[in-house]
Amino acid sequence: MKKVGKVAAVMMTSMLVLSACNTTNLKLEKTANRTAQTNVSSNHDNMANMGNMKHGKYVNENTILPTQKNINEKATPVKIERIGEHEVNVTMTSTVTDVQVAPDVLYKAWTYNGQAPGPVVIVNKGDTIHFTLENHDPTVMHSMDFHAVHTSPTKNFADVKTNDKGTFTYKASDVGVFMYHCGTAPVMMHIANGMVGTIIVKDHAHPYPNKVDKEYVVINNEWFDSGNSEDMKQGNPSHYTMSVRELANGKFGDTPFVAKVGDKVRLYFENVGMSQPVSFHVVGTVFDDVYLDGNPYNHLKGMQSVMIPASGGAVVEFTVVDEGTYSVLSHQFDQAMKGSLAKLIVTKDGKLPAQPAAAKH
Repeated sequence: MKKVGKVAAVMMTSMLVLSACNTTNLKLEKTANRTAQTNVSSNHDNMANMGNMKHGKYVNENTILPTQKNINEKATPVKIERIGEHEVNVTMTSTVTDVQVAPDVLYKAWTYNGQAPGPVVIVNKGDTIHFTLENHDPTVMHSMDFHAVHTSPTKNFADVKTNDKGTFTYKASDVGVFMYHCGTAPVMMHIANGMVGTIIVKDHAHPYPNKVDKEYVVINNEWFDSGNSEDMKQGNPSHYTMSVRELANGKFGDTPFVAKVGDKVRLYFENVGMSQPVSFHVVGTVFDDVYLDGNPYNHLKGMQSVMIPASGGAVVEFTVVDEGTYSVLSHQFDQAMKGSLAKLIVTKDGKLPAQPAAAKH
């Protein structure tokens, strides 16, 4: 909890979100405010993983497997080791972790590295990836489906047995921002239970043309109250989380979601939810440049919103011209009210205003 102060920039208040669309319904304001508190630590090392906070009731209590009930593995970073100019080892775990998806709402999740969404993986175009999955789950087989590679699914997205590990090799040939997820049947259940994440493939030889001042990764995810397959089939999530993390010089930073007046901001956005598209929008600006799925050839300009399908992504760039709080959200407001929103704080110097000192007793 010691980093909560650092991530206050993403604390969301319903008043700002709703006033953007001239909405004043008090009930909706209270709902958004409560939901927003879940995403306060979305700039944390572990993205949207709230498992270590451990407060609330399990909304999927009736579907938790008995062998998983007492498991709550802590979040760990992904292991990425470059072993050659175009060759990299990536090692991840599959495990069971408590995730907080809303205030007082816990979910006993299936996760990668104890995080939901899982850790962001960044590689270069042309890299050969040697991926190892260590399955710590004592009951369920898991696997890895990287949307960023060309390979045989039956060979290289194969299941890894419980308490076992498997290594798979493939090449990342396309630039972009992509989803990854567990491909073990039933795939719907594994995705909805938390086994999702983002892989970014960069092309250092041909980067995006615009110079930017700030870069962040933003990930939208869905959760289902009951945790059972029938509700998932209906495709009506009970909660959303929107996670934010800084990229600084190609590496992850640990600063708040903040920018300076005049900054050009680049967001790598991925919709890892299994069922619903997202109308991605930033209140108070227009996207100068949009690259669908992060591919430079899929270039659009002057977009107010970008429709992102389930498993889709985009790289968006925009300029912030005034101080203020900019809502980053799904403009399908039923999703925003359930948690699909974050806050970009823009100040004159790019630093957060000083927080008032705690009262002494």
